[in-house]
Amino acid sequence: MLRFAQTCEQIGATASRLAKIDALATYLRALDDDDLAAATRFFSGSPFAPTEERTLSVGSRTIVAAAHAVWQLPEDALASAYREAGDLGAALGTLVREPAGLSLFRETLTPASLKLALDEIADAKGKAANKRRQYACERIFAACASPLEATYAIKILTGDLRIGLREGLVLDAIAAAFSRDADDVRKAAMAAGDLGAVARAAKADTLGAVDVAYGTPIGVMLATPLAYGGPYPILADGGWIVEDKYDGIRIQAHTFGERVALYSRTHTDVGAAFPEIVAALREHAGDAIYDGELIAIRDGRVLPFRDLQTRLQRKDPAPELQAAIPVQFVAFDLLARGGRFVIDLPLVERRGLLAETLVPLDDRIAIAPWSALEAGSAPEIVHARFDESRARGHEGLVLKRTDAPYAPGRRGKWWLKLKRELATLDCVVVAVEWGHGKRAKWLSDYTFAVRDGDELLVIGKAYTGLTDAEIVANTDWFLARQLPEDEAANAYRTLALKRRELVVEPTLVVEIAFDVIQASALHKSGFSLRFPRIVRMRTDKRPSDADTLERVRTIYGEMLARESGG
Repeated sequence: MLRFAQTCEQIGATASRLAKIDALATYLRALDDDDLAAATRFFSGSPFAPTEERTLSVGSRTIVAAAHAVWQLPEDALASAYREAGDLGAALGTLVREPAGLSLFRETLTPASLKLALDEIADAKGKAANKRRQYACERIFAACASPLEATYAIKILTGDLRIGLREGLVLDAIAAAFSRDADDVRKAAMAAGDLGAVARAAKADTLGAVDVAYGTPIGVMLATPLAYGGPYPILADGGWIVEDKYDGIRIQAHTFGERVALYSRTHTDVGAAFPEIVAALREHAGDAIYDGELIAIRDGRVLPFRDLQTRLQRKDPAPELQAAIPVQFVAFDLLARGGRFVIDLPLVERRGLLAETLVPLDDRIAIAPWSALEAGSAPEIVHARFDESRARGHEGLVLKRTDAPYAPGRRGKWWLKLKRELATLDCVVVAVEWGHGKRAKWLSDYTFAVRDGDELLVIGKAYTGLTDAEIVANTDWFLARQLPEDEAANAYRTLALKRRELVVEPTLVVEIAFDVIQASALHKSGFSLRFPRIVRMRTDKRPSDADTLERVRTIYGEMLARESGG
């Protein structure tokens, strides 16, 4: 594992895409088959292939307990190391020492042997499962011959590798390592759904023998945000179609034999939560993979996402709940049919195949309607289509190039999503938190509040929108304005804050954009914001200029009226 860890360090230290690929390819080329499959999966972000349907149910408490048992860590050393490093692997790596009671013969840790230990952790069940997981972690740590090995073994355990290595780069490195065509590698990866198996096939020159693995999700194609307001010069070239942007959950549906699987964007099978959709898709003969959106809908009217969330929380919904919140799968693309992928075909051809393959038999299944958009259409035409979509209860529009292939896991200029934020609120920052990863040394998470008379009521938390430079500058500013201990203790109680948050003087106003307001018991304001993001710091405003709870209620009421068609 030392060479694996050294390669991770080398990849993480460069921003060059080519340098990352070269370092990874050099490492992969020298591995035997078992180490190659395991290491490639590690680099892709998961120790297991999706077909294994396994998860590492090992928490940080178990990992820390194992580290204490093996390395006899000094008291309080971990807390300060974690604050400095920002993740558990890097923190514990700085504390590694010779294992207690080291035997004469030490096991050599390799990617393949680490994978076997991870299998043991994933398979641990029953009352003594936590103990078995801890013992497996102890054996892993005892086999680490250096702090660097321990750091990356723990990063794999926690799923926190984070070295700037996306799946696409891993595929390019596989192609480079074994002198294979990059497109052939990508097609095999989509078919197999397991980068470890693809790496072994590339080494053996058997990529063409990899069949479509139904029941194994692939990455979904992503749309690039398009700022509302025009002009839209990107639409001047090529042909475009326009679809509604649905306010539901992205679903990749696999139908094969008698089986149906519904995968979310995180590749979780959510079919149990939507048995009526599974039953409806089972009525369609033939193997196929569909891309689409699952929405809540009643009498042709799309219901708010918060209604759909009720269904998401139930793995075995009662018939009464299914009747109260009906759902529909709206398919808008076809990825595979029979034994082959069709993702290389232009969108218009895939759309034609979709219409042939999926014929809705009832209102549980639909094919997304679309309309053509003439090249160079005026912004007014786009905005009219946008308003029509919003009137139907959707979020906005998705614009797609008619000649676009389907690019799994990629966000480019082939698909564009046009949304308009519900509103913005000027809020007061009342608490901050240390970030994670590269932001671990900076206060990057802001908890903010609105006014209710003289009282401040928390309504949300945001950690996106500001630049790194702004976050760095604000960190010193917040630390200088951290409340004294007695005032902070009172604020924790009155604002219902978490103890990990640093309470600061409520003097900085930030403008917050969001998509939806939801009634919520999570915050004392009684509301929460969906997808909040910081638009800018309002240094021109005082806390007394911040928005009020009354305005929040007004925006919420207007949103409900629009949703009900009022």
